Amino acid sequence: MENNNTRSVALAAIYSVVLEKKSLSAFPYPTDVSSLTKSLVFGTLRFYHQLNDIVTERLNHSLEKEDLDIHCLMLLGAYQILHSNIAEHASIFETVNVAEVIGQPWAKPLVNAILRQVQRDKEKLLAQTHYSHPTWLLKKIKQYYPNDFEQIFTQNNTQAPMTLRLHPAHDIDAQLDATKISVAPQARVLNQAMDVYDIADFEQGSCFVQDASAQLAAQLLAPTNNDKILDACCAPGGKTTHISELAPNAKITALDSDNDRLKRVQENIDRFNIKNISLAQGNAQTQDWWNGQLFDKILLDAPCSATGVIRRHPDIKLLRKPKDISALVTLQKDILNNLWVMLKPGGTLLYATCSILKPENEQQIATFLSAHPDAIEEKINIDWGVETTHGRQQLPCREFDGFYYAKLKKL
Repeated sequence: MENNNTRSVALAAIYSVVLEKKSLSAFPYPTDVSSLTKSLVFGTLRFYHQLNDIVTERLNHSLEKEDLDIHCLMLLGAYQILHSNIAEHASIFETVNVAEVIGQPWAKPLVNAILRQVQRDKEKLLAQTHYSHPTWLLKKIKQYYPNDFEQIFTQNNTQAPMTLRLHPAHDIDAQLDATKISVAPQARVLNQAMDVYDIADFEQGSCFVQDASAQLAAQLLAPTNNDKILDACCAPGGKTTHISELAPNAKITALDSDNDRLKRVQENIDRFNIKNISLAQGNAQTQDWWNGQLFDKILLDAPCSATGVIRRHPDIKLLRKPKDISALVTLQKDILNNLWVMLKPGGTLLYATCSILKPENEQQIATFLSAHPDAIEEKINIDWGVETTHGRQQLPCREFDGFYYAKLKKL
């Protein structure tokens, strides 16, 4: 029953994303969920578009709406055959049996027949190029990055490494099997992921799980102990706590619109035993939470499409739609314009996204600069990503998530 339970829970998670259009992060896994279950979920969603084409092509007719869980079950089985290390006969046998577990025994012969076809055609299917992205995103990435799209697609379909940010007050380097990143001195890319509670002094604040690209935010903001700093859209607090590490006497305001997310920020503040961060709940595009005092530095980690972190969140490929991009660009613009009012003359605003789409990044900053004569761009000169018309863009690669930064000075 263990294997059936593993796959039935995985099926429920896949169903929630594919058919209910819910974020995978919102799925209520059981407390004793296995790592295999999660790997099956992530893998199936990662290769969803390829698997869906393969399964759909082999069906004589589409399934009824009430039977679409069986379609998802076949995707789960096809993933195991094509992309996992699980023995093919076990993949088919266990997946077919899930149909009975979920009360659909009639579907067992159908699931078996489709998966046997996939098994028979495995070599041919794996030889075919399939980037496994939605058509709209495929076109956009090819348009924006004609020389790099294959790297992007490959990384998006690869499991991301686990990266830590080490706290300067703790020395745990010797206990880690990890690679150092010169541009982000506190970053360690683990050669194999591990449970955070197996890391020495984790609960005492020895480290924070954070991609190396995200670790550059505090570094580029260059906080000092005399600064009054705003971290807008701060949850879960990785960049906020990093700013505090670099400037433990600065006055930091951490703003987020969601109270539950702010609780996570507070948990991280408590774990690091930080005293110079105050939380504020409010929308970054409004001023009703602001006391009127200007900030020396502002970090805007803007709401975005998250197209630079698809390898960590494969459900993005199913949930994000073209219309979402234009809405996000408008929201980013509103936030930028609102926060700019709160910045002192001579102050710095660092704009960041985990997107690789140009309208959210360099085009957004170009629009802002043309509308604000009191704003100038400060070049970012680090060995990370590539210089764009404005700011720097990193594409997904092993050491770094896809990320964008632009640094603005107020005259």
